[in-house]
Amino acid sequence: MTLFSELGLDRTSMKSIERMGFEEASPIQAQTIPLALEGKDIIGQAQTGTGKTAAFGIPLIENIDLQDDNVQGIVIAPTRELAIQVSEELFKLGYGKRTRVMAVYGGQDIDRQIRALKKKPHIIVGTPGRLLDHIKRKNIKLGNVHTVVLDEADEMLNMGFIEDIESILSNVPGERQTLLFSATMPEPIRKIAERFMKDPTLVRVKAKEMTVSLIDQYYVELRENEKFDTLARLLDIQTPELAIVFGRTKRRVDELSSALNVRGYSAEGIHGDLSQAKRLSVLKKFKEGNIDVLVATDVAARGLDISGVTHVYNFDIPQDPESYVHRIGRTGRAGKHGEAITFVTPRERGQLAAVEHTTKKRMEKMKTPTLTEALEGQQKAVTERIVNTVENEDLSLYLGQAEEMLQKYSAADLVAAALKSLTKEPDATPIKLTDEAPAPMKRGGYNKSGSNGRQRNGRGPSTGRKDYSGAKRRDSRKPSGSSNRSNNSNNSNNSYNKREKLNK
Repeated sequence: MTLFSELGLDRTSMKSIERMGFEEASPIQAQTIPLALEGKDIIGQAQTGTGKTAAFGIPLIENIDLQDDNVQGIVIAPTRELAIQVSEELFKLGYGKRTRVMAVYGGQDIDRQIRALKKKPHIIVGTPGRLLDHIKRKNIKLGNVHTVVLDEADEMLNMGFIEDIESILSNVPGERQTLLFSATMPEPIRKIAERFMKDPTLVRVKAKEMTVSLIDQYYVELRENEKFDTLARLLDIQTPELAIVFGRTKRRVDELSSALNVRGYSAEGIHGDLSQAKRLSVLKKFKEGNIDVLVATDVAARGLDISGVTHVYNFDIPQDPESYVHRIGRTGRAGKHGEAITFVTPRERGQLAAVEHTTKKRMEKMKTPTLTEALEGQQKAVTERIVNTVENEDLSLYLGQAEEMLQKYSAADLVAAALKSLTKEPDATPIKLTDEAPAPMKRGGYNKSGSNGRQRNGRGPSTGRKDYSGAKRRDSRKPSGSSNRSNNSNNSNNSYNKREKLNK
């Protein structure tokens, strides 16, 4: 395990990293950041979900000169979704330094982008077609660029962007640092590396495979509206010491944590919108056992070393198999057994198969628990507490009262009354959660059928779209389709404007 504090980062970078709740660097981050800080060209071979954005973003931001208002770094991404995602993460990573970051991509009014470019961003994240368009119009000048990042280079190859990339790189000074990230290394990508990079260092990180044998993995197939009652019953039956429930979005986490408290469970949620102080407060209470259930998004749980977790519940199946591996890795630690249960709707069977393929382990199907089983689970937990008290506690101060009660009632009635008074009976308070869209099918992950519907210039496809959410940052965007996409398209510019206000 490598901590970010061990990577020699400056104080402002650490401030931003801590603000995001990160502690532990992923393998790609631990290997890439020191090399990038030395100025080396790097080829990173890593899958989506391994933390690539921070791997190149942290050294990129550390090298920004705030006194220079020129563009100093560019990140080229295959789609507008990824461009937005990367720009948002760079904004957060650069928060302490006040780095100005902007995204440019097709599908957004170019005049609006031109106006935003006049605010002199230090870093531009863009899709190849729109970047090249701005370069040709002389809206973006790359003469002072010292760092170029090619993110998901193999995807840009698949989408026919190689010529655009070569045109962009030809406008960047020869004396620069180039960081190329790709899940695979086909020959055209190798040729780009040979032509545009200087003695690059290869950093190869394989997609995580499930190596922890101490985690029992189950799935429950059910409808969306059955999920919450099923979760509540499982909590009653299994009575976990510490449990994490994973939701796909920030809204889901907020609603789930509130609903669990309504039903009588001690739960709190963490996600990217919480302040660092609040997040640390919640985690402290969880680690100390003051709350029983932590509800989290992938991004909020990223990099956190939480010990003692006995159960992980995937309320929403994750966006990709690598995220699943990361989630369930929160349990089954230090030689102790853990349990992971994933809720799967009928439309998500393909995702389940992809997860099993990645982990090389079939999950056992679990039947939906009943109210009777939930009650029995609570009774069993209370019985164990009573037996433990009898065997391990000093009861001398209570024996007199007990003997007096035995004069009036039978032992069986008294034990039954104790069980009833101590048992938390299942609560049937109605709960309404906002419907969330199923996890999208993903080429190279869930969907193996190819790249149907892809379009150039980062405008995005209409069908068969890969989820380009980057390093587990899905919860930073609303999940419910095109009606929210226009709002998401504005996020990076809104962030940029907020940064400008902060600087003033």
